[in-house]
Amino acid sequence: MIKKIIFIFLLFVTSYGLKAQQKSLSGKIVDTISGQPVKNAVVLVMSSKDSIMRGFARTAADGSFQLKRLPEGKLVLMISHPLFADYIDNIEASDGVTVTQIPLTSKSKILETIIVKTGGSIRIKGDTTVYTADSFNVSANANVEELLKKLPGIQVDKNGEIKAMGEKVEKVLVDGEEFFGDDPGMAVKNLRADAVKEVQVFDKKSDQAAFTGIDDGNTKKTINLKLKDDRKHGYFGKISLSGGPAQPVDNRFNNNLMYGSFRGQRKFSAFVLNGNTGQDGLSWQERQKYGGDDNNFEMMDEDGIFSMNFQGGSSDQEVFINPENGFMRNLNAGVQYSNKWNDKTKLNLTPKYNLQDYYNEKSSTTITQVGDTSLTEKANTITNVDRYNLKNKAVIDWAIDSSNSLKLTLNVDYYHSESDENTLSNTFGSSGTKINSVSRDNKKTTDKNVIGNTILLKHKFKKARRTLSLNTDWSMVNSTGNQYLNSSNNVYFNRDTINFLVDQYSLTKNQTNSISSKLVYTEPLTKKWSMELAYQLSVNSGTSVQQSYMPSAPQQYDILLDSFSNDFKQNIIVHTPQAKLNYSYKKYKFNFGSGFGSVSGSSAATCATISKVALPELMKRGYDEKIALGSLATAGTLGILIPPSITMV
Repeated sequence: MIKKIIFIFLLFVTSYGLKAQQKSLSGKIVDTISGQPVKNAVVLVMSSKDSIMRGFARTAADGSFQLKRLPEGKLVLMISHPLFADYIDNIEASDGVTVTQIPLTSKSKILETIIVKTGGSIRIKGDTTVYTADSFNVSANANVEELLKKLPGIQVDKNGEIKAMGEKVEKVLVDGEEFFGDDPGMAVKNLRADAVKEVQVFDKKSDQAAFTGIDDGNTKKTINLKLKDDRKHGYFGKISLSGGPAQPVDNRFNNNLMYGSFRGQRKFSAFVLNGNTGQDGLSWQERQKYGGDDNNFEMMDEDGIFSMNFQGGSSDQEVFINPENGFMRNLNAGVQYSNKWNDKTKLNLTPKYNLQDYYNEKSSTTITQVGDTSLTEKANTITNVDRYNLKNKAVIDWAIDSSNSLKLTLNVDYYHSESDENTLSNTFGSSGTKINSVSRDNKKTTDKNVIGNTILLKHKFKKARRTLSLNTDWSMVNSTGNQYLNSSNNVYFNRDTINFLVDQYSLTKNQTNSISSKLVYTEPLTKKWSMELAYQLSVNSGTSVQQSYMPSAPQQYDILLDSFSNDFKQNIIVHTPQAKLNYSYKKYKFNFGSGFGSVSGSSAATCATISKVALPELMKRGYDEKIALGSLATAGTLGILIPPSITMV
């Protein structure tokens, strides 16, 4: 009993002593600028010795607070609020400490005097060299090309070719995207230097390497222009008007109007070209800027690498026109629109129209050596071609999620052409004697429809460098045409005159269907080694029909020439499996692989052979074979699929 009384007494004395040592703190918090009270600020008191929290409170609506039961000694007072800078001070608690006012400074006021620097004018970030554009002085209203000339390690020659670190720059991007095509000069000549925040230089990997994560060694030196946030919009254009008198032909003129604008990810451009000086459309650079380029196409090659290819010449199978010869009236118009939404879906539309009216008159003299004699041909050819086409292309690129993407490309084109070629020629021997004369009129009309689409599906697995891609191309080409050929060929041999009369009407109808699909799978074996497996299946089928007729009466072509008509049918199936090993370590990259193809198909054809009726007839009459063959060749009687009507005089 006595022990319990003593314990209670000691507990009472200890608690009274602790209570006697506890202190209090009170005060009020106000805004330094406005002088208004700050409510809901956090007031925290910690021990100066061991940073243990000794008290906690929030300010009331009038900014006041009160903390009780604080230990005696040195303490740290901390006050925080989301809109104000933190307040920290050392205090020493005593009986009833009262702080009249504690001022807090707004964060917005403090940030007004803060200058943030990102570093020097040049810095290296991984394998990318970054230039801070504002660190280099350029003239007022300068374009990006002038800015690049100021950057160390970058050179721009008089032709506009850009080199970075001694390598040719093949791509110039704007905020990571192509700027109206793949022409490096497009962005650097049409963007202002003061709109650029940073210039980034790096080696861009191929699309396939970026997708699979397997370095194939195919890189392109690339410049990325990072624009300032308030300068991601603008417009540019080109107006060219020219004309002048020309005799005895029509007056010459050439008028070009081009316009382009961009705002964020949206890009729009349009062009109209009209003239008769021989310009047959946009130049290669202008096609990249204003109208896209139909001669550029994406494909997956036998190594599973996606690439851009350029086709020269005409891929439309129309009547060939050399714009350097003759006079051509040309009208070109087109629109290009592209946009990107939510960094996932990208759309590109490029409808275009082209009209050409071509006239050419050509005179020529040709000397052909035949044995110990020569033949001189003097010819005059007049060519008229009227044609137009309408091309429509749409590309949708959709990033479904971080692992899957889908790209659709659709082409719908229509072509129409009419041509008329008239030729008059005379051939003379070495002594000046006339050997033959030719009068030929060839009229042709064609219509063609082209429909094609490409589907590219790519998938990334969770494991790095494990990918699967499927690329499928399908196209269908339908063309119809009719042709009138009227020809009179006279061959002179001493007392004999041979007259070849040709009057023929031909109908043609061609159809081609092709589909090709390629599946590519990549698998990482080690950090340095990876494997690639591919399989491609191609199916091609087509028909080609030509029906030739001769007249039973003038302008009545109703007699079918079976031996000079044809009907082709063809089906080809190609299987191509492939396997490849890839090795990549630092700068060393090797590829080992092989593939083979299995081809099967069927075909059927009925066609005519080249008529050589005249040559054996002349040989029977005792004429020299070389002279007869050379004369017939220059007269155009060999190599034509027409049964000539021969008259021997």
